[in-house]
Amino acid sequence: MTDSHEAYRRQDKELIEQFRESGDLDVLGRLYERYMHLVYGVCLKYLKDREESRDATMQIFEVLMDKIPRQAISDFKAWLYVLTKNHCLMLLRSKKSQHEKHKKLYEEQTFFMESGYEMHHDNEPDLESNIELLKKCIEQLKSEQQECVKLFYLSEKPYREIADSLGIALKTVKSHIQNGKRNLKNCMENHG
Repeated sequence: MTDSHEAYRRQDKELIEQFRESGDLDVLGRLYERYMHLVYGVCLKYLKDREESRDATMQIFEVLMDKIPRQAISDFKAWLYVLTKNHCLMLLRSKKSQHEKHKKLYEEQTFFMESGYEMHHDNEPDLESNIELLKKCIEQLKSEQQECVKLFYLSEKPYREIADSLGIALKTVKSHIQNGKRNLKNCMENHG
C-alpha cells in the first residue's frame, strides 16, 4: 500500500470517529466529499442515468448518517464502494419490480377492456353476473391454464414462482397464461 493511500485511510478513520462521537454532519460531509465523485461514478455505471445517479449519490450520504455509527469500517473507500453498488442494485430491482407490476396491471386492464364489459357501480348487477361468468369460464379452462391463470391474476405470483411451484418451464407458464387469457376472453364474449 502506498503512503498516500495509508494516509487517506488514517484520515478516513479519524473523520469516522469524529462523526461517531459528535454526530456532526459537517465532519461526515468532509469525509464523503473525498469520495463523492467515486460514488457518482459507480451509480452512473449501474443506473446509466445522470439524474438518477445524482439522486442516488445524495441518498447514499443519508444512508451513511445511519450506517456509520453502527458498523465496523476498516477501509472506508472499499466499504463505501460496496454500499454504493448494493444501493444501486436495490434501486434497479425496485424499478424492475414496479415496471413488472405496471405491465401486469396494464395487461389486466386491457384484458377486461377487450372483453367489452363495463365495470362500473352503476351496472352492479351486470358486474356480479360478469364475475360469475368469469368464474365459470375459468372453471372451463384446461387444468394447467386454470392453475397458471389463478396463480398469476388472483394470487399475483410472478412467472418464475409459478414455474417453480408447478415444476414446469417458464415458457410453459407464459404460454398457459396467454392461452388461458385468450380462452377466457372467447368464453366471456360467447356467453355474455
